[in-house]
Amino acid sequence: MVCKKAPSGAFLFVLNKIIKVMYSNKMKKIQVAIFSLFSLLPMSCFASGASRHLEQIIADYLVWVVILIVPVAVIYIFWKVHILPEIYAEKVHHPQTKLIQVICIMSIIFGGILWPLAWILAYSKPVLHKMAYGTDKSDEYYLDPESEHAGKPLTLAVVDDEITHLKEKLHGLEEKRQRVLDQNPNQAVGS
Repeated sequence: MVCKKAPSGAFLFVLNKIIKVMYSNKMKKIQVAIFSLFSLLPMSCFASGASRHLEQIIADYLVWVVILIVPVAVIYIFWKVHILPEIYAEKVHHPQTKLIQVICIMSIIFGGILWPLAWILAYSKPVLHKMAYGTDKSDEYYLDPESEHAGKPLTLAVVDDEITHLKEKLHGLEEKRQRVLDQNPNQAVGS
């Protein structure tokens, strides 16, 4: 289907009016020239350039894409989203990483019903584990041969990590104390 072309006299009349408006708006001559060239391009439109046979071939291939590729992509995305808590737990050396992995697998099997539980467990601070074992990191964190604790017994590595953590906390508190003293110089130290 081809659109009918407007009469050339009416088209040139409209084009002349547009160019006058553009000049009155202080447009640059190059912009007007480019607009004029583009407006002289052929004005035809096609509803469909393809034959019925070509459309049928495209539809056949599209059906196979929808039947084969889309379900595989959906399953892959579902799987990648459901292992995010496991990836986060491994990144922060959560002591219950294995439990989080099992919950993620069960969540995939049961259609995602356990996924929020895996997120809550992965993002929660393992307070009870720290009370029981003295650390909030997994044993793999301390036994990694490329870590700062390489070659140390596990209990010594845990104590060294706790000392480092307390030193960092003490340094932060000293900086905070200094900021308070800087804001209130009239206050006596130690009172």
